[in-house]
Amino acid sequence: MKFVFTDKKVTLPDSVHKYAEKKVGKLDRFFKEDATAAITFSVEKERNNKVEITIRSSGTIFRVSESTSDMHASIDAAVTTLERQIRKNKTRLEKRLRQGAFERAVEVEVSTFAPEEPEEGEYRIVRSKTFPIKPMTRDEAILQMNLVGHSFFAFRDEEADGAFAVVYRRNDGDYGLIQDEQ
Repeated sequence: MKFVFTDKKVTLPDSVHKYAEKKVGKLDRFFKEDATAAITFSVEKERNNKVEITIRSSGTIFRVSESTSDMHASIDAAVTTLERQIRKNKTRLEKRLRQGAFERAVEVEVSTFAPEEPEEGEYRIVRSKTFPIKPMTRDEAILQMNLVGHSFFAFRDEEADGAFAVVYRRNDGDYGLIQDEQ
């Protein structure tokens, strides 16, 4: 597993990075060799130590964020939550989705820009992402949405012959589906 560390508003000793690498490295058995773990450390208000871990492997993204009063405790809590999330969702994928669901490759290109101040009535885009929209089942799209912690997910619906669709989390906790009319 490849590791990328980011320290936001804090300078940490290498020992913390090594501790995080050791703890997150134990999850390596769940992933193929192409896995990348991005670990972000930050300190929030009232001295809360926050750790955010994002693991990308074969097109599947696992993300978790934990905040405690100690950086080591935050790392431990994040790894525990991540392991639970991986076990729960890998079992679901094996039971409910087709073979090879973890073998998809998604290339994400992120570009951020700061346009001039918008005039009144104009909308300002502050972040743009480009990624291929893959064909998948509705269950797989909901699973991927939950893994990245977003409230919506765009995909090509295999049940509708590859038509563009979006699943989203409703306020009542259920899920909704927006489909292209075709």
